[in-house]
Amino acid sequence: MELREPAVAYGKNKLTLEEYLEWELDAPQKHEYYRGEVFAMAGTGARHNVIAKNLMIDIGTQLKGKQCQPYGSDLRIHIPENTLFTYPDISIICRDIVEEAPNDYAVEPTVLIEILSPSTKSYDRGEKFRLYRDIPSLKAYILIDSESIAIEAFHINASGHWELEEYKSLNETLSIPVLQIALPLHDIYEGTKL
Repeated sequence: MELREPAVAYGKNKLTLEEYLEWELDAPQKHEYYRGEVFAMAGTGARHNVIAKNLMIDIGTQLKGKQCQPYGSDLRIHIPENTLFTYPDISIICRDIVEEAPNDYAVEPTVLIEILSPSTKSYDRGEKFRLYRDIPSLKAYILIDSESIAIEAFHINASGHWELEEYKSLNETLSIPVLQIALPLHDIYEGTKL
């Protein structure tokens, strides 16, 4: 099967939102969309996948039976305010997902988690975080390094400003106040050999 980029498939450099959504339905890999441009998403490594699995289990267990629920990297998030479509590693949504995402994408995540890799860490910390801050419902953005014990947790404070809390030891516990949950770093990094 031939891998075709959307620009090639449509014979032009920029796609409309409708063209992107149609093309992405059958695309063999996931793509981000921003202001008409389409970008292939990077693959993930073993540690990245172990961390994602650990997070989904721990967050899912702590939120079982509650309104807020975690979703993996197959759930596409759309930010109408700036046109971005992307696939965060973990999105936590505090609404009914069927109601929230009737078009196979959601628009109102409460927490977004990205697992950093060498090829994406600058983008995730910089431009992507700038774009994520346009989401009115977003209350926390968490970056988890896959190559060292390092977590950056950004939370909206009472004044509406983003504050950073850093974690660098397996003995610490990541707190996500908006969800009223806590995740021990030794559980997050279990099986990574870090």
